[in-house]
Amino acid sequence: MQYLVSVIDNRTNSGTAEEALAIDEFNERLRAGGHWVFAAGLAAPEASTVIDGRGEEPVFSDGPFVESKEHMAGLWIIEAPDLDVALELMAAGSKACNRRLEVRPMLFE
Repeated sequence: MQYLVSVIDNRTNSGTAEEALAIDEFNERLRAGGHWVFAAGLAAPEASTVIDGRGEEPVFSDGPFVESKEHMAGLWIIEAPDLDVALELMAAGSKACNRRLEVRPMLFE
């Protein structure tokens, strides 16, 4: 099963050099264990565009889509046999990046 792991932060580009090294080491652990799918940082929420295509014509507006003190600063997509394994892995990921994480199962049709 695949999981989307959201990195939660209240600042943009706030990672330190030490955190970057710890994240690189953690990513290597994910690769070595066969759990790696994808990871990336994200631009600030203000760089986003919200699209509402539910009407006759799409409406585009500057982001973010929700006002909040915290935002999704990055993400991992990981492969794990079950939620318990995903949570165990990402407890180490939270420590590596020094941020709170949200782990959410991905749904596929």
